[in-house]
Amino acid sequence: MKSTLYSCVFLVLIFPAPAPQQPACKSQGHFAFNQLYKPGDIMLGGIFAANIVGITPELSFQSKPGHLDLHIFQRSVMMIFAIEEINKDPNLLPNITLGYRIYENCMNVEVALRAAMTLIAGLDDVITDYNCTGVPPVVAIVGDPLSIHSIAISRLLGLFRMPLVMYEPFINFYKVVCIMLINCDTFQVKAIVQILKHYNWTWVGIVGIDDDYGFYAIDSLNKEVKKFGCVSFSETFKVTDSAKLTDIAKVIKQSTATVIVAFLIKAAATVFVNEIAKHNITGKQWIASDSWSAFPMFASNEKFSIFGGTLGIAVRRGDIPNLDKFLLSTHPTSDPENNLINKLWEELFECRFPTNSTSSDLSGIKMCTGSEDIASTKTDYTDVTDLRTSYNVYKAVYSLAHSLHNLMTCEDGKGPFKNNTCADIKNFIDRLGKRFTYDKNGDAIPAYDIINWQRLEDGTMISKTIGVFDESPASGYQLSFREEDIFWNFVSRKVPDSVCSASCPAGTRKGEPICCFDCVPCAEGEISSKIDSTECIQCSLDFWSNHERTQCVVKEIEYLSYDDAMGGTLTMTALLGACLSICVFAVFMHYRNTPVVKANNSELSFLLLVSLTLCFLCSLCFIGQPSNVTCMLRHVMFGISFVLSISCILVKTIVVIMAFKATLPGNNMMKWFGVSQQRGTVFFFTFIQCLICIIWLVTTPPTPAKNSKYQNAKIIFECDLGSLTGFSCLLGYIGLNLPDTFNEAKFITFSMLIFCAVWITFIPAYISSPGKYTVAVEIFAILASSFGLLFAIFAPKCYIILLRPEQNTKKALMGR
Repeated sequence: MKSTLYSCVFLVLIFPAPAPQQPACKSQGHFAFNQLYKPGDIMLGGIFAANIVGITPELSFQSKPGHLDLHIFQRSVMMIFAIEEINKDPNLLPNITLGYRIYENCMNVEVALRAAMTLIAGLDDVITDYNCTGVPPVVAIVGDPLSIHSIAISRLLGLFRMPLVMYEPFINFYKVVCIMLINCDTFQVKAIVQILKHYNWTWVGIVGIDDDYGFYAIDSLNKEVKKFGCVSFSETFKVTDSAKLTDIAKVIKQSTATVIVAFLIKAAATVFVNEIAKHNITGKQWIASDSWSAFPMFASNEKFSIFGGTLGIAVRRGDIPNLDKFLLSTHPTSDPENNLINKLWEELFECRFPTNSTSSDLSGIKMCTGSEDIASTKTDYTDVTDLRTSYNVYKAVYSLAHSLHNLMTCEDGKGPFKNNTCADIKNFIDRLGKRFTYDKNGDAIPAYDIINWQRLEDGTMISKTIGVFDESPASGYQLSFREEDIFWNFVSRKVPDSVCSASCPAGTRKGEPICCFDCVPCAEGEISSKIDSTECIQCSLDFWSNHERTQCVVKEIEYLSYDDAMGGTLTMTALLGACLSICVFAVFMHYRNTPVVKANNSELSFLLLVSLTLCFLCSLCFIGQPSNVTCMLRHVMFGISFVLSISCILVKTIVVIMAFKATLPGNNMMKWFGVSQQRGTVFFFTFIQCLICIIWLVTTPPTPAKNSKYQNAKIIFECDLGSLTGFSCLLGYIGLNLPDTFNEAKFITFSMLIFCAVWITFIPAYISSPGKYTVAVEIFAILASSFGLLFAIFAPKCYIILLRPEQNTKKALMGR
């Protein structure tokens, strides 16, 4: 709420608030506030707590307040100190004296409301129904320390356009008007969330007091934690409900959450700590809200094993010069409007001042004389070593003073209105040189100390500042820790873990939900290199995940190599076939003049042996790492050499047929199919195959390619055929040249049967074989068909030539 405080103060000054015209009636009895008072030109009101109350008291107006809480009472005196300091400052509100009227709230919302109404109207017991006119007794109120009180008071003050300046954190859920906050509890939740994130505490329990403060703080923290973690349990309790406290203690003890966040006020913290100690719940890391984090005595003695090492959110500590002297100058007075000072004196020295109720019976009661020396006491009241909430009171009073100063020095035409406001000041510097900054809504830019409950060697409990949470732009919106100063109340003395599920190692990802999850292994081809990864990363095309799924490694490149057992076997087989062909060629060359060689057309036989040798050798192009040259050679060499072989067999078959028919009377066919025609036929068929190969290589030649579709973890390095049409034509032309009638002899017939069987079975085997086995099948088909032709046609001739030379005669040949 931009400029809320200044606008409200201005409106209070120019629009009269209620003032009684004449009394109408009086209430029965008399209710006297405990108060502190000093008149001034401008009056500031205050509503503070002062008494120790274990539980919220019943409002009967018949019981006396409890003992003073000296630590809390110091805050009300801090308001007086700030006002006195401002009155002495010639540069702030010059020629104006600030006064004050401070009431105690008795830790009861009804009393707090009555105090607020009294400060507004200036009346206590007088009741009127007349319209109010005149200047209100106070222009602003500092307090109340309890959120539930502040909500009720703010609604009441909103009707009278009077600002309420808070010095305690406050959940501004209702968006009430005319409130200026010192620190909003929303920021406290932010600080706690930052601590949880800093230590990766994703499994958290939450406990709170069952009131507006606890409810909305827990609700806010629940929403924030669920963005990065999970809440194990969320419980609230009333201070008077002991059964609920017992149930909560059991829940905490059974929970696997190590970290527990507690939004409590001091009275609630007292009963809560005792209940936890009764159940001896150890092994928990507590995070205390700022309403009770400043009281490390909760972890004293036997409770240290439970609450020692507690982390807490606390308002920033401040050092105020001369405050200690001011507190020591406190002295009782006979003024009834300052009866709280007398109560302080009675508390410090355990004595009583005479009153109407005690004057009749003074036996056994130590009477206060006023001559007691407050400097001889060592209490929380005079302790200025750890000013936190009291320092906020100091800042609240200065905020009011600067707003009043701004209004009173405002020039004409620059009032607190929409177009010409002079109240739009978002920061000021106090007399100590500290800058206080507010946002556009009038909320103070938060800054918290992170404290740690520790025990000194003498057994004294302290709250040691070990970090800072500061959301101001100057600090960079940061949370900082001095890790070496933190005491962890665990056996390991290390930062505890608070997770529902253990961290997922590299190679896995976190499943659902975000906290209590299973670690899901990354799929093949995916990795996670960090702990607690939420997703696995897909490896790039040429990479694959290692066995642990922690990094992408280069895929294994697979091809039929010479080092491979299968590749080596096929290589040896191909070389053996080539050697046999050469040997047969040598035998035929040596016995070229014998009848067996001459009878089988020696020229075609030699050409057939050369082509078979090339068939065996071309299979070597299929082995080894594919390259542009080998990819083109392997199929072209095979296609041409095998067509040459089949063409030779075809011509030999035709020659046999012609020779057979030439024996018939009047048949002169051999003269039409002589040696030249035989050569021309072989050349023609081979030329057609060469032409097909040239067209294939020119249009879409085969090239080396990496294929990953057969095995994801491997790259099959193979030859891409380019055009399937070209490859099909090459194979089809080989089959087209087969002799359609095998009536030369049983050897040619048998060789063609082998050829057909091999290449018919090749097609399904080629299609179904993955990776390098595809190449192996193709090589096997080439070698098998080549060996088939070699053995079927030439083995019988070699047998006769070498082992049965007596049959290698014209007579024997004609006899067969």
